[in-house]
Amino acid sequence: MKTFTKKTLPIFISAMAILSGCTSMATSEQEAQIKQSIITMVNAIDSKEWHKAESQFAQQVFVDYSSLSGQAGSEVKASDLVNGWQSLLQNVETHHMLTNFNIKVDGNKAEVMSHVYASHNATNIENWDAYGRYNHKLIKQDDKWTISSMTLLMHGQKGNRNFLTEVTAMNQESKVEKIDFLSEGEKIVGNLYLPENYDSSKQYPAVIVSGSWTTVKEQMAGLYAKKLSEQGFIALAFDFRNFGESEGKIPFYENPQQKVADIKSAVSFLQAHANVNNEKIGALGICAGSMYTLIAASEDNRIKSVVTAASWLHDAEAVKMFYAGEQGVSAKIRQAQKAKQKFQKTGEIDYIPSISTTDESAAMFGPYDYYLNPERGAVSQWSNDKFAVMSWEDWLTLDPMPSAKSLNTPTLMIHSDGAVLPEYTKKYFANIASDEKELHWMETDLQSPFHQFNFYDQPDEVNESIEKATKWFNKM
Repeated sequence: MKTFTKKTLPIFISAMAILSGCTSMATSEQEAQIKQSIITMVNAIDSKEWHKAESQFAQQVFVDYSSLSGQAGSEVKASDLVNGWQSLLQNVETHHMLTNFNIKVDGNKAEVMSHVYASHNATNIENWDAYGRYNHKLIKQDDKWTISSMTLLMHGQKGNRNFLTEVTAMNQESKVEKIDFLSEGEKIVGNLYLPENYDSSKQYPAVIVSGSWTTVKEQMAGLYAKKLSEQGFIALAFDFRNFGESEGKIPFYENPQQKVADIKSAVSFLQAHANVNNEKIGALGICAGSMYTLIAASEDNRIKSVVTAASWLHDAEAVKMFYAGEQGVSAKIRQAQKAKQKFQKTGEIDYIPSISTTDESAAMFGPYDYYLNPERGAVSQWSNDKFAVMSWEDWLTLDPMPSAKSLNTPTLMIHSDGAVLPEYTKKYFANIASDEKELHWMETDLQSPFHQFNFYDQPDEVNESIEKATKWFNKM
């Protein structure tokens, strides 16, 4: 088995804590807080909420997985520990059971023993289970309990004992780096897809990829970014603020103004990357990501080339077609304004489902398989049950159409009659200021808007889009 670094060995702690039959020496509020710190940490790692996981640790933490690896325990920075998990777990799903908690408290120090059973799953790799006991030590600082030490006492394992080695090899093959950058003071988390045969002494063209509204980087943005990296680009897919692993004051708030700013901040991140050619930074938007990308490119000349796929472009008249006419649109805007007022007064956020086939109030109401099918877009990192009601006003009043006259960037638009609002894509294209523009129209028998979803993940539409985009970006 490959020897792992001290930072990456403890990956298998990650997972959901299922607490059944838990016991402790006492049931005091203090001991409940101690237990909750551990529960919060493992739940956050399982859901890949890395900042939340890191917040449960002291700045320095002693980590001992010698019973698994043979390497002696050592003290590491909490940020390094969590970054190691974040890197190794990008393609791993885990399920972690913690039971029989035994808590001892001594002033501002605590020690917790628990039984652990952890299952690990990754595509094309045989599963691995490990079990034993955990010893966590915590300290209390500023009225908060944080984990200062964690030791695994390994009792046994089942399945693929080379799981860690094979996962590490898979991650190296995928050439994906976890990155983060700031956008208006808030942290954005992304995946940076590197080209095959990546050479850190060279510079490469780069592309920022943005997906549909409410989505996260593990959906269509990540798919397109991966395929672009295979064509020789450094490609960035990231979670916009309020979504996924990125920060945001109002979770699941679809805020177009912020999303445009986040794309510009992504440009700044790439410009600072040693291996990115600053004169060859492009942007690709899918569905609503096209709106945000086109607006950003019309305002930021650092973006040298643009491609859109199945662009969602609307104005005040178009939204009426999707949201029950003028009355329906007005009603949703009033709901949003009321939700914003409530948030300002109480800090409470009103939510509706992101998608539903039974709840007509959902942001997307209908049998849209991409968002309902776990084999397609219904990934664990995406929320199908939370859309901030206050989003309606920002979404329904956005009009990207005027930005075309300010868009002097070479632009390729890929669309079809079966995708959403095809006439709006044609109208926008006609008004683009740049003479370097191309409209590529795909053939389909599907009726609008059902061909739209094929652009998200179906091989024919995705591969044709990537082929056209590659040729377009290579002109930069």
